[in-house]
Amino acid sequence: MTYATDRLFEEVAYVAYHFHWPMDTILDLEHPLRLRFVEEIGRINKRLSEEE
Repeated sequence: MTYATDRLFEEVAYVAYHFHWPMDTILDLEHPLRLRFVEEIGRINKRLSEEE
């Protein structure tokens, strides 16, 4: 099974936006590691929004 292209673009854009990493660096990450970064960014954003 291949990973949905739209979902991959969402993950890459999300990590690139927050960490300013180049696309090639993000695409080189193994899928579980990339998802972990997506989850951590989400937690950080949630915590920051709750502090406002």
